[in-house]
Amino acid sequence: MSRIGKLPIILPQGVTLEVAGREVKVVGPKGSLVRRLAHGISVEVKDGVVQVQSTGKTKQDKSNFGSSRAHIANMAKGVSEGWKKVLELVGTGYRAEATGNSLTLTIGYSHPVKVEGSDNISFKVEKSIITIEGIDKEEVGEVAAKVRAVRPPEPYKGKGIKYLDEVIRRKAGKAAKTVGAPA
Repeated sequence: MSRIGKLPIILPQGVTLEVAGREVKVVGPKGSLVRRLAHGISVEVKDGVVQVQSTGKTKQDKSNFGSSRAHIANMAKGVSEGWKKVLELVGTGYRAEATGNSLTLTIGYSHPVKVEGSDNISFKVEKSIITIEGIDKEEVGEVAAKVRAVRPPEPYKGKGIKYLDEVIRRKAGKAAKTVGAPA
């Protein structure tokens, strides 16, 4: 049995959870999210506390138990507080511009690169810092990965798009020619 799956989920203030068959709907001040549960998983809501239980006996049902609990907890946090990822542009002349739910990047290519987000995603740009916010953790992470994939950081100068807390391992590069060696 999963130790994470056994933990109860305490719903934040203003968040409600509804279960209809295998569909779980979480509604909060920032919006609502719906997720379909795997077979062998049941959800009970009692006085603002959600308990996830595994009703199946197969190995796959037991694997889905902890994951389902984590997904529901992430949904509850997303509709109350929201999720965000912060990226940093490193490089001379690299710029980003947010318009609505799209992000335009000027990062050394011959053309600007446009990254689209859904209606649930918002972009904020301050100098060289890009903030991606939304209520769905998976969607925020996926959009952040797409933005980073446009120009991943390179190991020699560290130029590119990186997560704010990401550490780039640097390489030394070419050694200078030895002085006095015959050419």
